[in-house]
Amino acid sequence: MNKKYKIALVIGSGMFATSMASVLANNFNLVIIKVRRDEIYQMFKAGENSAYLPGIKLPTNVIPALSWAEVDTLRGSSLSDIEIIVSGLPSAAIKEYFADYQGEISRYLKLNIPFVSLTKGIDPIDLKLSDDILFDYFNPYRDLITFLSGPSFAEEILQQQITLVSLAGRSNKTLTQVSNMLNTPFFKLFPTYDIKGVLLGGALKNVLAIAGGIIEELGYNHNTRAALITAGIADMLRFGVVFNARSESFYGFSGMGDLILTTTGNLSRNKIFGMEIARGENSEKNIQEILAKHHTVIEGYQTAKAAQLISERYDIKCKIFNGVYSVLYENANPTAVINNLMDFSSRVKTLF
Repeated sequence: MNKKYKIALVIGSGMFATSMASVLANNFNLVIIKVRRDEIYQMFKAGENSAYLPGIKLPTNVIPALSWAEVDTLRGSSLSDIEIIVSGLPSAAIKEYFADYQGEISRYLKLNIPFVSLTKGIDPIDLKLSDDILFDYFNPYRDLITFLSGPSFAEEILQQQITLVSLAGRSNKTLTQVSNMLNTPFFKLFPTYDIKGVLLGGALKNVLAIAGGIIEELGYNHNTRAALITAGIADMLRFGVVFNARSESFYGFSGMGDLILTTTGNLSRNKIFGMEIARGENSEKNIQEILAKHHTVIEGYQTAKAAQLISERYDIKCKIFNGVYSVLYENANPTAVINNLMDFSSRVKTLF
C-alpha cells in the first residue's frame, strides 16, 4: 500500500537510529538505513538489528545500504525521492563522519530536504553541542536542520509504546514538515525553537542517569532518586543559563521527561553503566573494561567530562555533575562522593 511519502534515509545503525527507521516505515514507502559494516548490513538484510535489538523484527520496507552508491541505486534516479534524512550517529562520530561525507549530505540539503539529528552529547574536546558542529558543516542549510530528543527507549518505540518527544529547530516550516513525516498514532513530536535547551537536556540527563545507576546499586531507593532528579534539574538549569536556553525546556520532554526515564527505567544504558561501576572496584582499568564490553556508546561518560570542563570555565555550581566526574575520571569512591554531597548544611542552606 502506498504511503504518504516516498523515501527516508537514516544514517547510522544503533538502537535509536533503528527505532526511528521503524517509525519512518509507517509513513514512507521505503526507509534506507545507511550502515558502515558488512555484518550489520547482513543483519538488516535478514530483517533485524540483532547486534543491538536481537529478536525484534523490523518492517519489511526498512532496507540497508552499505555504500553511498547503493543508496543511489535504492532511491532511483531522482535525489528528491529522498524526502528526509535522519542522523543517528553518536556524538563522538559526527565531526569525522560529516567531514568525510559533507558533499553527500549537502547535495540533498540543496534540494531543501529536511535533516533530523538524534545525537545526544557534548564534545569533550571543543565543548560543542551537535548544533554547533552541524551548523559548521552545513551553514547555508541551518533552517533545514532539526534536533530530536526526549524520553524514548528504542525497544519501546519498536513495540509501538506511546512516546512523546521534542523537536527543536530554527524554521517553523521545517518543524511542521518533519513533525508530519514522523508523527504516528504512537509517536508524537512537539516542536520548539529552543535548540540549546533540547540538546542540553538530552545530553546532561545521561550524566545524571549514571548517578542514578550508582545510587541504586549502592542500595538507595525512591527518596534518594527523587532527590537526585530534583537537584539534577536545578544543575541543568544552570547550564541552560550559560547557553541562553529557555528554562521551560528543562521541564519538558527532553529535560525532566528524559531524566525521569533514564534514572528509573531498566533499559537505560547510562544507568546500567553506573550500576556496573558501583558494583566493582573504581579504577580507570575497570571503567574502561566496562565501556569496552558494551556494544553501544555510553554517551554520559564523555558528556560528564565535557560538563566538568564547562562548569570550570563558567563557574557553574553543579555538585552532582562534579561528583559523577570525580567517580569516572578521578577514581573517587562513590560512597565518599555521596557523603560529601550530603555534607552541605554547614556551607549553604540549600543544595540548590
